[in-house]
Amino acid sequence: METGHLLATLLDRNGSGREMTWSEVESWHPRQGLMWLHFDGVDEESSRWIRDSGLPPVAAEALLAKEIRPRTLPVGDGLFLAMCGMDPKHKSRSEHRVSIRVWVEENRVISTGKRRLLAEEDLISRLHSGCGPRGAAALVVSLADLLVLRMSDRVEDFEEKVDDLEDQLLDRSAKGLGTTLVQFRKKTIALRRYLCLQREVLSRMQQESAPWFDESSHSLLADINERLQRHIDDIDAVRERAAIAQEELLNRNSDQLNSRMYLLSMVAAVFLPLSFLTGLFGINVGGIPWAQAREGFLAFCILSVIALTVQIAFFYWKKWL
Repeated sequence: METGHLLATLLDRNGSGREMTWSEVESWHPRQGLMWLHFDGVDEESSRWIRDSGLPPVAAEALLAKEIRPRTLPVGDGLFLAMCGMDPKHKSRSEHRVSIRVWVEENRVISTGKRRLLAEEDLISRLHSGCGPRGAAALVVSLADLLVLRMSDRVEDFEEKVDDLEDQLLDRSAKGLGTTLVQFRKKTIALRRYLCLQREVLSRMQQESAPWFDESSHSLLADINERLQRHIDDIDAVRERAAIAQEELLNRNSDQLNSRMYLLSMVAAVFLPLSFLTGLFGINVGGIPWAQAREGFLAFCILSVIALTVQIAFFYWKKWL
């Protein structure tokens, strides 16, 4: 198979690894070392090879599933993992979220995904420098560690973003901040959900007792879980800060609206008596005072000014102005 496999690496169990050709993959034997293969899960040749590779049927179907939630599934002496991570190389994709499915045996690791992740490239670099994992458990734990590390970068981006939003909130001339806060809160909720799912996967993996899962890998996994929990706590803090900022923005808008409505109400209240007087003296019936008097208009203006003065004095006395 010349296409479909994105990665083929042979680990010497001493921290180093090298790339394998497909002919070497076909002739591989466990005595040669730990083999790690990464396939494009939607490629037909890859799907056919995985189904014919001797994997348990449930593991093969899980590796090739189009949609799958992060989970841990032990099958015999092997372990299936569905994990998620961040891949900032592809910014066109929603929140850069990516998934990787991994089948782990003592001498073979098979993973699938739509492309190679930055976490995988980092792991390959460690192997080329001679400081990579030495076994199957160490390999999958290192991969989980690098996925969480990439998530930490995203968490820091969210913390910086909420700082910027709070600064914009202090700038009363900022426009469109309400919509930005709503979208940002949606993103924090989505990120937290993925972090919690990842934590659940790693917690389940930490409880596994496969013979090839050594004690050092369990210890490292506990540290990764602790770091992941800190990221979840940070996202919770970011989400609360965004909620407070949005509440403050709503209160400010409500205060501005109330102030404007109050001003309009005062204007209407001031002119209401004047409107009443002009309407009363404007009716076209007999007996209207000062209708024939030369000083009638002046008298009406004086009466209006007196009424307006009394009303404004009353408003001040009631502390409405």
